[in-house]
Amino acid sequence: MSQTKILVTGAGGQVGYELARAQWPEQYAIDCRTRRDLDITDARSVNDVVVEGNYDIIINAAAYTAVDKAETETAAAVAVNETGPENLAKAADRVGAAMIHISTDYVFNGRKAAAYSETDPIAPLGAYGLSKEAGERVVRRVLERHLILRTAWVYGAHGHNFVKTMLRLAGTHREVSVVGDQVGSPTAAAFIASTIVSLVHKVIDEQKINWGTYHLSNSGEASWYEFALAIFEIAASKGLTTPIVNNITSAEYPTAAERPKNSRLNTEMIRQTFAIRPPHWRESLKTVMDEICANPKDI
Repeated sequence: MSQTKILVTGAGGQVGYELARAQWPEQYAIDCRTRRDLDITDARSVNDVVVEGNYDIIINAAAYTAVDKAETETAAAVAVNETGPENLAKAADRVGAAMIHISTDYVFNGRKAAAYSETDPIAPLGAYGLSKEAGERVVRRVLERHLILRTAWVYGAHGHNFVKTMLRLAGTHREVSVVGDQVGSPTAAAFIASTIVSLVHKVIDEQKINWGTYHLSNSGEASWYEFALAIFEIAASKGLTTPIVNNITSAEYPTAAERPKNSRLNTEMIRQTFAIRPPHWRESLKTVMDEICANPKDI
């Protein structure tokens, strides 16, 4: 049996890490590259690696995600979030590979009252969102066989994220203040990775695939304040000291980049097209918290 060859970029990030340790069937040969292993902004390096590897699928989990820094490091954000995907898509086209590319809710301005669907108008608020939207456009233009997955509020046991930040603050602060007027669906990196594994099966096994852009997040919704309360509720059940949580507005916590007030994503299309059933965010949070608290030195 010939193996399906898969390249994963951004293996040092949250989703990339989960893809690297996911349960892949034996018929898949997975090549996971961190930024040190493969700089996706270097077109020649990308082309050489992809052509030599002759991959069937490229999964791009690499991204510049420093939302506030992107306002002053715009060139760096564009290089990773636009030029990088373009390099990968062009190389994929050369070898006949499909591509799965991860994007973000930040392509929207967050002013819609309901959850965002794939066809809603895009309107990024800052440099990060603009760079990610540009990356989407270039993938669509260059490569027909692509899946773009927009997700939001990603966290996991690995890397820097809101959950681990809250747990660190719990160890040093009696009170913390968390924004309560931004709403979204906290999404576990492991869930994104497991969904991508499922999508790879479908890309390989099905004669016809509905290529395009899909929204992917855990089900349910919460504000950052409600998310923090849930984190500390689980932490307290494990005997950890937890702080008082104060509910504040975005105006009371100014940042360099404006955040969308509404980051909810309508996932009906990916549910119907690929039979994906996202678990509730509280269910995924408990699983991730179990792993984090089992290795407190990693917080």
